[in-house]
Amino acid sequence: MKLILATIQEQDSDRVIGALTTGKFGVTRIGSTGGFLREGNTTLLIGVEDTQVADVIALLQRTSQRRTRVLPVPIGATPNGNALYNYAEVTVGGAAMFVLDVDQFEQY
Repeated sequence: MKLILATIQEQDSDRVIGALTTGKFGVTRIGSTGGFLREGNTTLLIGVEDTQVADVIALLQRTSQRRTRVLPVPIGATPNGNALYNYAEVTVGGAAMFVLDVDQFEQY
């Protein structure tokens, strides 16, 4: 048995969880905050048999979007103290996944 820990963007969570439950995969949703953009994320705990890992990963790839965002990057200040910014495009989203071995699973 495996435990897949997947972090996705909050705006993808309803679509991803809907697809997982339609596929009869059990999922637990935990609200989280990303460190880079400090925006809302969702962390999913998905317990599956070893043979189902590839199916869940493919589902997450199909339902989690990658997006391009333009972010201000401070580059200095004017003599009167106003901040100067440049802008950079960054790719965000998709899914970050860890697949862990489960030694024991019990459900009461």
